[in-house]
Amino acid sequence: QVQLVESGGGFVQAGGSLRLSCAASGRTGIPYTMGWFRQAPGKEREFVAVISWNADSTDYADSVKGRFTISRDNAKDTVSLQVNSLNPEDTAVYYCAAGRRYSRRREAYDYWGQGTQVTVSS
Repeated sequence: QVQLVESGGGFVQAGGSLRLSCAASGRTGIPYTMGWFRQAPGKEREFVAVISWNADSTDYADSVKGRFTISRDNAKDTVSLQVNSLNPEDTAVYYCAAGRRYSRRREAYDYWGQGTQVTVSS
């Protein structure tokens, strides 16, 4: 089992930035792919970014490419998402997830955190 806890969300104005973090505990010795997803009210949970276990590959949703950056520190069992140039459409609960496959699909991820709220005002 792997436990994931997100932090760093908050309320920001359009154009602002946040740094979201996800701390993993439990069976972290397994080389998991880590992903970030988000879910806005009334919408399905959608892919945001993914990073391979050794950080040699990353991928982003088109809507965040160039504004968001995913990174990880395996020594500290953390993954981060730097979110810049935020706009109201980025308002959502952001979740980190761990899985065995490098994928944009929710179904590929075995473990999920509880989420952290990001609210962007116009």
